Amino acid sequence: MQIKMILLAVAMVLWPAAQQPELKRADSTTTIVVFETGKGAIEIEVDAARAPITAANFLKYVDAGFYNGGEINRAVRGDNTVRHDVKIEVIQFQSDPARRREQFPAIPLERTSATGLKHLDGVVSMARNGPDTATSSFSIVIGDQPEMDFGGKRNADGQGFAVFGRVVRGMDVVKAIQASPTGQSGPYRTETLDPVIPILKASRK
Repeated sequence: MQIKMILLAVAMVLWPAAQQPELKRADSTTTIVVFETGKGAIEIEVDAARAPITAANFLKYVDAGFYNGGEINRAVRGDNTVRHDVKIEVIQFQSDPARRREQFPAIPLERTSATGLKHLDGVVSMARNGPDTATSSFSIVIGDQPEMDFGGKRNADGQGFAVFGRVVRGMDVVKAIQASPTGQSGPYRTETLDPVIPILKASRK
């Protein structure tokens, strides 16, 4: 038994880094949601332990098929940002517009000061207007964005956005979407993707 354990330890040390998974997942019970988009697949690990309200809301929309037929319609980057006072870099997802009236009630804001989750590269965060207004729209963050945390200046109210997960596979797809063409008009003006990127399907893995 000792010889087997030693051989296993040596194998782990010698295993080339290139063959290791893109990002280590927490455990076998972690919930992973796969978004099939017009640019490729993105896998999201949902953090139900630290953001239970937001995670449960997101999974409810996934399980009810709200994101099937949805779209990614916003890509914010340095060359097209509408706001120059507090810049961020994100892409934003929307549920199927045809089902907008079927959406569930808005949820309470789980502030980063309470959850301990931060807006780091690759995290997934709920979009919102005022506090406690988030429904189905969410963003994936590109690069660290501390101004989106509680106390940050991206929102005038300083309450920040609710982080509830992270991308574990497909950040190359996220960056390709962010680099896609944007127009001069639309719901987000120069940040509006033109054309939008379709969401073909979203489901638990």
